[in-house]
Amino acid sequence: MDAPGAGYAFEYLIETLNDSSHKKFFNVPRLGGTKYDVLPYSIRVLLEAAVRNCDGFLMKKEDVMNILDWKTKQSNVEVPFFPARVLLQDFTGIPAMVDFAAMREAVKILGGDPKKVHPACPTDLTVDHSLQIDFSKCAIQNAPNPGGGDLQKAGRLSPLRAQPKKLPCRGQTTCRGSCDSGELGRNSGKLSSQIENTPILCPFHLQPVPEPETVLKNQEVEFGRNRERLQFFKWSSRVFKNVAVIPPGTGMAHQVNLEYLSRVVFEEDDFLFPDSVVGTDSHITMVNGLGILGWGVGGIETEAVMLGLPVSLTLPEVVGCELTGSSNPFVTSIDVVLGITKHLRQVGVAGKFVEFFGSGVSQLSIVDRTTIANMCPEYGAILSFFPVDNVTLKHLEHTGFDKAKLESMETYLKAVKLFRHDQDNSGEPMYSQVIRIHLNSIVASVSGPKRSQDRVAVTDMKRDFQACLNEKVGFKGFQIAAEKQKENVSIHYEGSEYQLSHGSVVMAAVTSCTNNCNPSVMLAAGLLAKKAVDAGLQVKPYIRTSLSPGSGMVTHYLSSSGVLPYLSQLGFEIVGYGCSTCVGNTAPVSEAVLNAVKQGDLVTCGVLSGNKNFEGRLCDCVRANYLASPPLVVAYAIAGTVNIDFQTEPLGTDATGKSIYLQDIWPSREEVHQMEEERVVLSMFKALKEKMEMGNKRWNSLEAPDSVLFPWDLKSTYIRCPSFFDKLTKEPVALQPIENAHVLLYLGDSVTTDHISPAGSIARSSAAAKYLTNRGLTPREFNSYGARRGNDAVMTRGTFANIKLFNKFLGKPAPKTIHFPSGQTLDVFEAAELYQKEGVPLIILAGKKYGSGNSRDWAAKGPYLLGVKAVLAESYEKIHKDHLIGIGIAPLQFLPGENADSLGLSGRETFSLAFPEELSPGVTLTIKTNTGKVFSAIASFENDVEVTLYKHGGLLNFVARKFS
Repeated sequence: MDAPGAGYAFEYLIETLNDSSHKKFFNVPRLGGTKYDVLPYSIRVLLEAAVRNCDGFLMKKEDVMNILDWKTKQSNVEVPFFPARVLLQDFTGIPAMVDFAAMREAVKILGGDPKKVHPACPTDLTVDHSLQIDFSKCAIQNAPNPGGGDLQKAGRLSPLRAQPKKLPCRGQTTCRGSCDSGELGRNSGKLSSQIENTPILCPFHLQPVPEPETVLKNQEVEFGRNRERLQFFKWSSRVFKNVAVIPPGTGMAHQVNLEYLSRVVFEEDDFLFPDSVVGTDSHITMVNGLGILGWGVGGIETEAVMLGLPVSLTLPEVVGCELTGSSNPFVTSIDVVLGITKHLRQVGVAGKFVEFFGSGVSQLSIVDRTTIANMCPEYGAILSFFPVDNVTLKHLEHTGFDKAKLESMETYLKAVKLFRHDQDNSGEPMYSQVIRIHLNSIVASVSGPKRSQDRVAVTDMKRDFQACLNEKVGFKGFQIAAEKQKENVSIHYEGSEYQLSHGSVVMAAVTSCTNNCNPSVMLAAGLLAKKAVDAGLQVKPYIRTSLSPGSGMVTHYLSSSGVLPYLSQLGFEIVGYGCSTCVGNTAPVSEAVLNAVKQGDLVTCGVLSGNKNFEGRLCDCVRANYLASPPLVVAYAIAGTVNIDFQTEPLGTDATGKSIYLQDIWPSREEVHQMEEERVVLSMFKALKEKMEMGNKRWNSLEAPDSVLFPWDLKSTYIRCPSFFDKLTKEPVALQPIENAHVLLYLGDSVTTDHISPAGSIARSSAAAKYLTNRGLTPREFNSYGARRGNDAVMTRGTFANIKLFNKFLGKPAPKTIHFPSGQTLDVFEAAELYQKEGVPLIILAGKKYGSGNSRDWAAKGPYLLGVKAVLAESYEKIHKDHLIGIGIAPLQFLPGENADSLGLSGRETFSLAFPEELSPGVTLTIKTNTGKVFSAIASFENDVEVTLYKHGGLLNFVARKFS
C-alpha cells in the first residue's frame, strides 16, 4: 500500500499503529533519534510532512535533513512544506477561484487540457466576509444596499417599524407566551437546551420562536446582493475536485475551521499524519491552539498549494514562550491575549514560530489557546503553536470526536512524539530563544485609539484618552485645543435630549473576529448585560450597537444560557454571522450624531471586540477606535463614553438613585465558568456539523452552471475574467530592465493592506464608483470592495482608494497623487491610467512595514494592474512581500540605515535599474535617477523559488505554463 504524498525515500519508516490495527504511519522519530527529541513540536510537524512527501523533486532528501538539523540550519535554509489542506474565505477566496477559472481559459488557449486544472488537496471555502449590517435592533437602520444579482426582482423589503421600548421576554419579541419581567425569576431554571438548527425557544416559556428577524433579513439581502458570486462559488464546487463551499449564514472562516474542518490527525488511505492548513485569511493561525500547524499566506501561494506545489519558507526560528502561574480573577482571556501580544511584540518575534510550554499552558482552556493563537499576526509571528495535550483530547471528546478515533489519535501522536506531557519538564524541546510570561502579571486592558498594538490598562483609560486629546496628530494623538476639550453638543434623538462630548461612544460592536471562539468572554458579556438590566442600566439609543457572532454555535450557547435577551435589551441583538463591523461593513451612525460630531469637531469613539482598529475602518466620523473584550464593549456602551474611570465613576444609577459601578455588575470567574460548564452543552458541536452538512434552503436551491469553463457574463460587475494571462506565452521571456519609472506614490511607515486595497464600502466619488455608475448601477447597488474582488476592473480602481492614505506628494490624507508629466492631482487610478497610456513604468516609495495588516492579495494584484513594476521600501510585511513576488512586482529594499530621506530623494525623479541575467536571492541592484543620483538596493527575494516565480512573471503564469 502506497503512502499518501510521495515518501518513497523513507518507506522504511512506515509502521503499523499497533498489532490489531491496519492503520499505518511514518515513524519519524526513528530517523533522527536524539536530534528529533530536541526539536520543537511545530518543527516535528514540518519534518513529518517532508518525510511523507519526499519525492526527490519538489521535496528532496536534503530538505528533510535540513529540517532534522533545525538546530544549526534555522534561518539559514529554505524548506518546502506540503500542508494537508487549504482554507479560503470568500473575500480572498473569490479571486483565487476566479484565477483558477481564468487559468482554465489560458491553458485551453495554449493547447492544454483545462480539465486538469483543479485543486490537488482538500480545499474548503467559507462564504463569511460578505455579510453587511442592513438591519439591527429589529429595525431597519438604513435602506438596504441591494447590490447586484436579482434581489430587486426577487424581494421587496419594507422597513420594519421600530419596536416599542418595553419588549416582551426582554427581547424575544415573537414569543407566543404571556411574558413580563416578573416571570424572569420564576422561569430562570427552565432555560432551553435546543440546538441551533432547531427553532429557537423562548428561554422563559420554552415556546418556539422564529429565528431573529435581523438574521433572516440580513441573510435575505446578502443572498440577493451577492447572487452572482454565490453562483460562481457553487459552480466552483461542482467542477473543481476537492472543493467544498460552506454557504452563507454558517460561520466565518477561522471559526468554522476550528469547529468543523479541523481533523487534528488526518487519515487518508489508512495512513495517519498530522493535520495542517494554509489559507487566505491571516487568522488561520487560530487552529494552532488545537495543535494543528497552520498560518495565512497569500491567495497566490494558496493557489500553488491547491495545484500540488509546496509552500516555501525559511526554516524558522522557534521562540519558546513559557507560561507560568494563573491569571487574576477579573482578567478575561482577551486581556491575556493582549498582554501576551504586547510582550511578544516588544521581544520581537516577527517571521518566527512561537511555541508555548510551561505549567501555565495547562491553566489555559482550548478556547483560551485558540484566542492567543489567533492574535499571532498582531505580534508578527508566523504562527503560535500549542502542542496537543490532555486538555486538547478532553476538548475533542466534548466536541463529539469518535472515541475510537480519539484513541488512535492519542496513540499515533504519542508514537511520533507530538503529544505534550505536563509532568516531564525535563523533556521540553530546545528553542531558538525562551521568554517567560507570568500570567498573574496581566491586567485588564483595551487597545487603541488608532492601532491594535497600543495597549491601555482599563484603570488608565481616562488619563490616556485625555493625553490623546492633547498630543499632536499621530499614531495616538488628536491635538484638540485645551479650551475645546470640554465641548458638549446637544442632540435630540427619539424624543429625548442627549449630550455628546469628546470620548462619547457612538458605535459598540461585539464582532465575529477573535473572541467568539472563547465562550467565557461572550458569556461574561451576557452575564454583565443581565446584571446591568437587573440594575436598571440602559444603553443610549443613538449608540450603534450590534452582535455578530462567528457561528450559530455562539447563538446557541447565548440563547441556552438565558443571557441573549439581556444583550438584546441593551441593543446588542444578533445581526448575522460573519465579518461585519470588523471589516467596515456597518451602517452609518444617525444624522443627529453626525451633525453633532461635525459641529463640535468631536473625537467620538467606537469600541469593538475584533482585532483591527485602523483609522477609517469603522466610519469616517469615528476617530477613536478601541479594541476590548466583549464584556468591556458592553460596559463602555452603558457608560456612553471612554472618558471614564471605572474605579471611581459610576456607570449610572438604579431606580433608587444608587450609583452602580462596573465592579457591581462584573461577573466573577466562578459565575462564568459555571455557566460555561452548564450551558455550553457538549452536543452543540455535533449539531453545528449537522447544520453545515445540511446547508440551507437558499443555498440548496441556488442555480449554477456545471460547464468545464465558466460562462463569463460580460455584463457582470461582480465576476470578470481577469487580465493576468492576457500576454501569457508558453515560455517566459528574459527579465526586462525598469527604465525611467515615475513614482506613483511616496508613502511613509506602516502602510497597511487596508490603505492599499480597501475592503469596505465604495465611496461615491471614487474611480470604482464612476466605473459602476457608467454600467448603470446606483450608489445603493455598489456593495463593497470585498464583495467585488472577483472583478479586476473594480479592484484596480479601488487600489489606494482609502481616504486615510497619506501620500507625501500631497502632504495630507487623500486617495490621490500627482501625475508629474502634466502636474495634475488625480485619483490614483486615473494617474496610473495616464502613465500606462504614455508607456511609463511605475514604482512606489515606502517606509517601514509596507503591507502590514490583513493578508490581502489584491494589495499586490491592484498595483500590478496599475502598472507598478517595483516597490522600494525600508521593510515589508512578509505575507505582502510574498504577494508582490507572486504577482510579478519586484520587492526592493533600501540598504540598512538608508531610506528615501537619507538619500535625498524627493520622489519626483525618474528611476532606472536592470536585473542581472543570473538573478539570485538578496542580490544588490544599482538604481539610477534622472537627477544623477546613484544608490543601491536589495532585491528582497529569499530563495530560488521566489526568483523563479519572478522570472515567470509571477506564480499564476508559472503554474499555467505547467499545464500547457
